Amino acid sequence: MERRITLPYCPRKVFKPYHQRTQRWACIVAHRRCGKTVACINDKVRKAVTLALPHGRYAYVAPFLAQAKEVAWDYLKRYAQPIIKDKNESELWVELINDARIRIHGADNPDRLRGAYLDGVVLDEYADMRPSVWGEVIRPMLTDRQGWATFIGTPKGHNEFHAIHEHAKDSVSWYSLVLRASQTLIIPQEELDSARADMTPEQYEQEFECSFEAAILGAYFGKEMAEAQRAGRIRDVKHDESLPVYTAWDLGKGANMAIWVFQVAHDGIRVIDFHEGAHSDGIPQCVKALNDKSYKYDTDWVPHDAKVPEIGSGKTRLETLMSLGRNPRLIPEHKVDDGISAARLTIGKTYFDNHRCADGIEALRQYRAEFDEKLKTFKDIPRHDWASHAADAFRYLAMAWRELEPDAAPVTVKQIIKAMTKPKTFNDLMAELELEEQDG
Repeated sequence: MERRITLPYCPRKVFKPYHQRTQRWACIVAHRRCGKTVACINDKVRKAVTLALPHGRYAYVAPFLAQAKEVAWDYLKRYAQPIIKDKNESELWVELINDARIRIHGADNPDRLRGAYLDGVVLDEYADMRPSVWGEVIRPMLTDRQGWATFIGTPKGHNEFHAIHEHAKDSVSWYSLVLRASQTLIIPQEELDSARADMTPEQYEQEFECSFEAAILGAYFGKEMAEAQRAGRIRDVKHDESLPVYTAWDLGKGANMAIWVFQVAHDGIRVIDFHEGAHSDGIPQCVKALNDKSYKYDTDWVPHDAKVPEIGSGKTRLETLMSLGRNPRLIPEHKVDDGISAARLTIGKTYFDNHRCADGIEALRQYRAEFDEKLKTFKDIPRHDWASHAADAFRYLAMAWRELEPDAAPVTVKQIIKAMTKPKTFNDLMAELELEEQDG
């Protein structure tokens, strides 16, 4: 006998077409407080409980696990309550009466997602996620059962979410929806007027009118990366076998290990590759990945704390790199602000390979200052997220590339930043620094 169950959800008019879609893929660009998360959670619940296949598996993914729990966990329990058979508060999953399971995840720990299949997934605030989470982790999980995916969020510049939106709106295999506050009428006009008065025009256009053209708020390198794109310096960059190949590392573990691979030529820096660790990768795994590439390496530039012995082994990371046949050299000590200033100037002299460096390029676009929610202003420190490791590694690249001549005397951070605004080539710079040292 058929059993009828009513879920405690009444969809807003603007989301009814989404619930009725037939496409496998969907992209929703929506203004703040329009109810996109509630709509997507309920869409997932309905699809899970009506799935014909046994043991359905669904995921909701936000940039951070804590964020996912705060935003979606209560919604999931509330709206699925009439059909929940079991739930786990610590692992954040509910199991429905047909044995389908929906779980909450954070993109900051992609390893927690691996190893299973998925019948459907929602990626919320995708603009804040590491792009490789989709291609390397989630998309393969959808192949076994031909699962579906929905990307939702508010714009944050021309990033991976923007690229998905552009593709979705012109593809018959995608459902595309854009919800602007001026069109949905969900938020009262007086509240919108108040928000507009309290925000910058760029903030309002981004948050309520879904503008991808507004710069990413607090971004350190937004202007420089936009100029690199306009100038055609993000493109196919060939490996020149006549030039040595250098690397700049941010030493961490797994996805926190970021490495830029670059060459220095008469026309500037050529960034030809980028590598990030995965799972629990350490230095040995990343060295193997680099050695598998067809490059003839010279120096590996590493942060100054690489000379500090690790508690477990008693060895320094310099010693570990040398034992693996690498040639590490310490970056000059510097303040983070000085490194960011050097990186800004270096981006203006850099060519990036748009394919091999795609994740690193996106990280440089997304790298931004921490926002103080209480004071409603940006702090003087970078936000620590998926983008910060690649940005730190590029900061080290910016501090290192000026010292690449074997006999070059050490230079100070002040000299580097001062000199970077003047010379056109590497040789010009070194000649100027030599004169300064002679005068001093």
